[in-house]
Amino acid sequence: MNKKIGLFFGSFNPVHVGHLIIAEFMVEHTDLKELWFVVSPCNPLKKKQSLLPERQRLYMVNLAIEDDPRFRASDIEFKLPQPSYTVNTLLHLQEKYPDKEFCLIMGEDNLECIEKWYNYQFILDNYSIYVYPRGNNNTEDKLISPRITRVNAPLMGISATMIRENIKNGHSVKYLMPEKVAKFVDEMSFFKN
Repeated sequence: MNKKIGLFFGSFNPVHVGHLIIAEFMVEHTDLKELWFVVSPCNPLKKKQSLLPERQRLYMVNLAIEDDPRFRASDIEFKLPQPSYTVNTLLHLQEKYPDKEFCLIMGEDNLECIEKWYNYQFILDNYSIYVYPRGNNNTEDKLISPRITRVNAPLMGISATMIRENIKNGHSVKYLMPEKVAKFVDEMSFFKN
């Protein structure tokens, strides 16, 4: 039987407790046995200039999850053509790991704009998608596909943007990131200017 692995794509700029709470919820409350944090070097729908270098972001994800064997940090998109298109990553992973069944994990906000994704219909037709709430999103019409599962995960009000703004303005982010990640961000003076 194929092992079901959830793929949690993101910039993780930086990874924070909201990401980890969603990841924990997914492996505890769905049929996913493992979750990979896929660090995206360049999301075609986001501006790249505000991103830390991809290796720094991957390092922070590794720091955040190093003690949990259910989680893995993936740099698979670093080796693929950019910008990173999810469909290409999925096909590459399926070829590399034919014994695994990959599923997508995404927030309602991403599901709401999935029509903007490259080859989105292929994804909807061939991959299971686990959707977690993001608040104020109108996705009811998109939840009719049998491959889309709404997961009643906690609603997270924490965002990487908020964390970067807090750091820039000299406010504490002590409980918003795992301790090792917060320490690394502080030591490296990330997001301060």
